[in-house]
Amino acid sequence: MRVGPTLVLTDALHKRLQAHLLPGDGLEAAAILLCTRMDVGQLKLLCKDAVLVPHDKCNRVEDYLDWPGDYLEEALDRAEDEDLSLILIHSHPGGFYEFSRTDNDSDQKVIPSLFKNREPRHPGSTVHGSAIIIPGGAIKARLYNESMRPFAVELVAIYGDDFHLYWHDIDQPTHRPMAFTAGMRQELGRLTAAVIGYSGTGSLTAEQITRMGIGNLIVVDFDRVEDRNLNRILNSTTADAQAASLKVDVFQRAAAAYRLDLEAHCIPQTIASREAVLAVARADILFCCVDSHEGRFICDAMAAAFMQPLFDVGVVIPVRTTEFGQSVIMDINGRVDYVQPGGTTLFERGVYTPASLRAEELAKRDPAAYAEQVKAGYMPGSVEEAPSVISVNMLAASTCMQEFIARLYRYRLVSNREHARTVFSLGDNEYDYFPDNAFAHEESALLASGLREPLLGIPFLGAVR
Repeated sequence: MRVGPTLVLTDALHKRLQAHLLPGDGLEAAAILLCTRMDVGQLKLLCKDAVLVPHDKCNRVEDYLDWPGDYLEEALDRAEDEDLSLILIHSHPGGFYEFSRTDNDSDQKVIPSLFKNREPRHPGSTVHGSAIIIPGGAIKARLYNESMRPFAVELVAIYGDDFHLYWHDIDQPTHRPMAFTAGMRQELGRLTAAVIGYSGTGSLTAEQITRMGIGNLIVVDFDRVEDRNLNRILNSTTADAQAASLKVDVFQRAAAAYRLDLEAHCIPQTIASREAVLAVARADILFCCVDSHEGRFICDAMAAAFMQPLFDVGVVIPVRTTEFGQSVIMDINGRVDYVQPGGTTLFERGVYTPASLRAEELAKRDPAAYAEQVKAGYMPGSVEEAPSVISVNMLAASTCMQEFIARLYRYRLVSNREHARTVFSLGDNEYDYFPDNAFAHEESALLASGLREPLLGIPFLGAVR
């Protein structure tokens, strides 16, 4: 598993920084990033906001910058309540993609003051840091602990319509791997993905991302294999059904047969559990393949709180009964939603509603009724016990995976902006696409909140005292 720190920014904030720090006049400029810390076995800094130091308050030249301490005081005041880390970022408009000797000297003078101003009421250790940005938007960052020993931020990740990954050990950040090449596989080997739900679409999604080369995979599913699952859960066997094997164990066994280098972390819990949420917090990318509204609600919250790009996939085959009592298929529908940190959520897109969450909670009180509701998710209106929908699931899961690849290794002839949602109808042989701004949006209070208690703002996920 990648152990170096990660810094995550939304695309919207990254664009703000570029406009301010690289205004086109060839002179350096400054800003201060305010970041939530999240220690999940690997340190993650989630950028909540930035203080932009006005150009006219600075002494700006091509390779030097001096700015007043008032803005540092403002950033410290804003960081105080949540014990945020500060990263001092400035531009190198000439394109020098390293820290200069002047940068090193400046850090040694300024950053110790950030630790001295930390409130005693905040427990534990902290970090602060510095960063540079060059034309094109590439960012390189480093952190300091209280002993002022610098260590590199291994990955700076910006998630928007496209993904921008800036690795500390790659000196030519504009050189991206091409899709479906060894370079893509090598980079995927440095990333961590989470697949929530290992059933119809989840088993197919996990299989694809594993065979493509993901380095670390977290799979979450509490359920066990039954006979009726065997026609749509990849790698499941009659022996698994007879033994009521955990679905995540089916994945772990199968993956071990062809990916000796994969770090697989299987969580046999519902995603609505503290253990599962804390495990998924380590992931860079989130794939939601659940068949419950509660599961999507939790994934939505994690994507915001942990600033993870979220891919959600669903399949439905509506059925009606004719006047002669026959069941007939009305359509075959699939949906893939891509939710970027800070963008419209699954809730705002109507994937689940307060009413659907309440109805599902009521159904859970009657396990038999809930089981029927889950089965009906594939074929509402049908009494089919084990629908043979693997071909539709494969299409939906592949569409989801291609959506991921297109954003990390851009190959589309049109903008990814137009593909926040993809819906297909096999009955009409149509695909429809919707941009993120097709849905009403309000800023989420959860964005970049990290591991703040209670987790995800949900009381039942809070720490036991």
